[in-house]
Amino acid sequence: MAQTLSPSNHPIKVFIADDSRVVRERLTTLLNEVAEVEIVGQAENVAEAISAIGNLQPDVVILDIRMPDGSGIDVLRQIKQDGAGPIIIILTNYPFPGYRQRCLQAGADFFLDKSTEFDQIPALFEQLKPEKNQSN
Repeated sequence: MAQTLSPSNHPIKVFIADDSRVVRERLTTLLNEVAEVEIVGQAENVAEAISAIGNLQPDVVILDIRMPDGSGIDVLRQIKQDGAGPIIIILTNYPFPGYRQRCLQAGADFFLDKSTEFDQIPALFEQLKPEKNQSN
């Protein structure tokens, strides 16, 4: 089943790493419509992404594969090297089976095609939200 986040009193903190300003803006617009989601940072290259993700400790990272100074797979491996880390959503224009396999093996939780699955992101975030119907 779908992975969910642990219950907490703060919104889901999201970091977006994509070299396209248009994609980052579109994701921000989509996610601003989802309750209890907060965009905590953005990066347009690998170096910025690794540094900011380490500092900001987001709950979810939306990550492109191809970036100017390397691969999103490098970012994925770096932030998952200790085993834990944020939920990773790979969002790419290159949905090749080889990339999918490499990303999932490196620790990605989801692998989405920008051209056909972009609009599924809000529903995915609804699935990630922790259940709130637990009574004390």
